[in-house]
Amino acid sequence: MQLITKDYTAEVVNTGGRKGYIKSSDGILDFPVSMPKELGGNGDHTNPEQLFAAGYAACFGGALSSVAKGKDISGTEIKALVSIGKTDAGAFGISAELHVTIPNLSKEDATALVEAAHQVCPYSVATRGNIEVKIFANEQV
Repeated sequence: MQLITKDYTAEVVNTGGRKGYIKSSDGILDFPVSMPKELGGNGDHTNPEQLFAAGYAACFGGALSSVAKGKDISGTEIKALVSIGKTDAGAFGISAELHVTIPNLSKEDATALVEAAHQVCPYSVATRGNIEVKIFANEQV
């Protein structure tokens, strides 16, 4: 385990679990959460997987900026897909995919940059070896 010097700590309280409510200590997050329809919920509100995907995409974008070293990454889009399901052992688990599009770079340059960002992004570091994470750069759609 790698220890850190804490620069910032987010504080969020949940009541009611996946069919409950979340509120951050600063009041910026203050809303209900619900289970997705695919898991038997009503899908009326955000869910933990969407919040994880949002955090991972934003954090990865920051990591990308930190490793860009003068490359033009303007217009970059990061689509995060976070899935939940059962593991072979019967527990619940998640997996993630990041689809990164950097329009001003070749596929080769974008891939190198995305791989470098994946080494320093705190979400990537935290999930490495714990869940399946796939990273894609400048895919042809």
